Amino acid sequence: MTDPRSELRRIYKEIIGNSDEPPHLGVSNAPMGGTDMNIHSPDMSREPTRAEAEAALALLRRWAGDVTAEEVATLDPLVSRLIPGQEVSNYPALARAYPEEFEVDEVYKASMPDLQNGPSSLIRGAQQQIQHVGISNFRLPIRFHTRDNGDLTLETSVTGTVSLEAEKKGINMSRIMRTFYKHASETFSFEVIERALDAYKADLDSFDARIQMRFSFPMKVESLRSGLSGYQYYDIALELVETAGVRKKIVHLDYVYSSTCPCSLELSEHARQFRGQLATPHSQRSVARISVLLEEGAEVLWFEDLIDRARAAVPTETQVMVKREDEQAFAELNAANPIFVEDAARLFTEQLQLDTRISDFRVIASHQESLHSHDAVSVLTEGETFAAESIDPRLFASLFHVG
Repeated sequence: MTDPRSELRRIYKEIIGNSDEPPHLGVSNAPMGGTDMNIHSPDMSREPTRAEAEAALALLRRWAGDVTAEEVATLDPLVSRLIPGQEVSNYPALARAYPEEFEVDEVYKASMPDLQNGPSSLIRGAQQQIQHVGISNFRLPIRFHTRDNGDLTLETSVTGTVSLEAEKKGINMSRIMRTFYKHASETFSFEVIERALDAYKADLDSFDARIQMRFSFPMKVESLRSGLSGYQYYDIALELVETAGVRKKIVHLDYVYSSTCPCSLELSEHARQFRGQLATPHSQRSVARISVLLEEGAEVLWFEDLIDRARAAVPTETQVMVKREDEQAFAELNAANPIFVEDAARLFTEQLQLDTRISDFRVIASHQESLHSHDAVSVLTEGETFAAESIDPRLFASLFHVG
């Protein structure tokens, strides 16, 4: 029988030797060294056939069966994967069953690597401070106080971040979640959020920190005329930010309403008056994202209080329970309150300025046009907290509320 190693060397030389037109190896299913192995010179640009690939694999396995595992690894470590039962001798045999009985003790825990707390020499990239690093959108049920309905338990999405000094490699992110869970059974207010912030700042040895809690808040609203009622859900977020020792308490509210175009309303009336032509003005679902900084030391601003302010500014809130008389009333309400997107921003601002519990604020309005293929938007800020020269490219896209 032909020595597989010699055969490999012979074929290697014939295939990539000095010939300008390298030969091609064609092999039948005959045993190694048989008379059916032929060397010829086909077109090297063509794809090898499956039969040729199988023959090459068989040759490789024959060779590997006559040499040590280390020699196989020297040729190419991946070759061992093609050979049943072959393993590199200096690679340990690893257990493949999950060790259910294994328990971690303090000694074992101390032996585990902790790269995030490693020296600054492990930092990749610029050695620079990071303003926010942490975890986003971990969820748990949280109980909140309400003005009208006692305490409610709501599914809440939490984002927790801290600052990271330039000479530190990273943070142990799980500590943020573990610290927050210690307070999860409490009824939340900004005071509880502050205690959670204090705890994970201490755990992570950070200077600045932020907690944001997002949830959908239910509030029962009455229909316009039918006497029915149903739950409206409001996207609300509470945010506590500490920067350079200064803490800010912020509330965000998404308020969804209908906006009727004043220009379209007048043009519709013009068609009726001058030509006897029935016409309808265009209106559309619209969203205002209202963000307010709470005045330090002021009384509680309830979720319902902020919603009431929004509704007082723009009363054409989308409806929950609607019968025919409610639909007619809603059409009349829209006709009595037509607004451009500029009007919306200023009307919300007018209401926010009346509330002494509110300091800085921002109003972002988006009228998601039924006439145009684009939206009409506006941004109005008061105070330094929300002032910004740059706008997130996805900001307005985030204002869509899908049913």
